[in-house]
Amino acid sequence: MRKAFLLKTIFLIGLALLVAVLIAVLRSRSGASASAAGQNQTLFEQYVVAGGWIVWFILLPMSLIAVYLAVEYSLSIRQQELVPAGIGEEIIEQIQRFGSGQLPARVAEQNDLVSTAVVRAISKGGGDWFRMRNLLFESLQEQALGLGRRIEWLNLIGNVSPMVGLFGTIVGMIELFNVIATTGGQPQATQLAHGISVALVTTFWGLLIAIPAIAIHGAFANRIETLFSEATEKAENILTEMRDGLKKPITAQQPRPKPAIREATGPQAAGKPQAQTNKPVTLR
Repeated sequence: MRKAFLLKTIFLIGLALLVAVLIAVLRSRSGASASAAGQNQTLFEQYVVAGGWIVWFILLPMSLIAVYLAVEYSLSIRQQELVPAGIGEEIIEQIQRFGSGQLPARVAEQNDLVSTAVVRAISKGGGDWFRMRNLLFESLQEQALGLGRRIEWLNLIGNVSPMVGLFGTIVGMIELFNVIATTGGQPQATQLAHGISVALVTTFWGLLIAIPAIAIHGAFANRIETLFSEATEKAENILTEMRDGLKKPITAQQPRPKPAIREATGPQAAGKPQAQTNKPVTLR
């Protein structure tokens, strides 16, 4: 947990520094071109400054959050972390060597989907195979739903950002009509430019955030479904081994009464020879 938190903090700091450097480079290059071209605006002014406070305080932070979530999910929601290669065979080998009773202690430190579900099933199953089976699949479903709720933040950002852009469009149109009203219906082009810029730039940022966010959300949703299917397949094999392991002690105890019966009948037959076969003598 501490390592993950440290990586997230380093990533956020690095992302903030990267954005600051990009903005500085963009302003310097655009400023140089603007000084040569006269009254032309820089790219930073066209796509950031012209959007107003809606871009500065809402859409830009949303874009940074979307990038952070995409990177964080790409590092945590992957096969190496959730369904490692060979995890099913490893758990089956542990069951064969040490039994299912010692399995929770041996795989408790693993955080993948299969190990977490198996530990919960054995710990709360009480030796009942059917109950352990239900607990195992319930645990897998809960983990898959938890991952789905995590990536819903990307879906939320993707759905909200166009609405914010539309809100900026309405704000820009209101400013535009206010300028028209205050100038007596004959405004200058420069007076209309600010309202139009706010309307268009906020819409641009809203779509720029929404399209990648929704696409990335769909990709992660498909990945979660794939990982859940693989985990379910491995869980089926583990359940079969657990069932066989639960049957082994019962089959080992069944032949034990047979030697005891044989040992008891041996001395009786030696001490009382032909005790039952003498009954036909009464036929005289």
